[in-house]
Amino acid sequence: MRFMPRDEKFYDLFEKGAQQVVQGAVQLEALLKNYSDVQIKTKQIKDIEHEGDLITHDTIENLNRSFITPLDREDIHDLITSLDDVLDYIEACAERFFLFKIDKATEESILMSGILVKAVKQIEQAVSQLRRLKQADSILKHCAEIDRLEHEGDYLHRQAVAKLFEPNNHPLEVIKWKEIYETMENAIDRCEDVANVLEGIVLKNT
Repeated sequence: MRFMPRDEKFYDLFEKGAQQVVQGAVQLEALLKNYSDVQIKTKQIKDIEHEGDLITHDTIENLNRSFITPLDREDIHDLITSLDDVLDYIEACAERFFLFKIDKATEESILMSGILVKAVKQIEQAVSQLRRLKQADSILKHCAEIDRLEHEGDYLHRQAVAKLFEPNNHPLEVIKWKEIYETMENAIDRCEDVANVLEGIVLKNT
């Protein structure tokens, strides 16, 4: 029995945060698949990232003001900041394509962006089910798929870096692409961080 109403607006903020992450990843993949107008497309991703920052700020502000919350305070903080971390790395990756004056996307970067899109869409679906924790099994399945995708991304990252060190690759291009691949892998890794937070929430609340 609840003696005081719990503040449900956090679920709206989680869902908005997850939607921003999906938008950022989709835009990054679109940039790489149609590699043109890089500065304009990078600015669009930056705007998405900025909107994500505002959602994170609103969530933490509400957390500080709320007496009773629907989930543990630590979990609310960890979930919204881990979502923000994914979006930060997406924006950082897009920015590097512009700053490094990359002429064209590699096949490996396109494939990695595709894995990232799949992972963040799994996040979005899992987050949308947090209101109904009776669907805990479904949330955990999404988390397991994110974990699988992280391993797939890690394998692809190793392949991409190994290819950089083939003969005749220019050292400067190796440096640029190694950092880009690492940034993309970090974005995918942060998706697993989100999944870990979601798993913790499910275990505590079911």
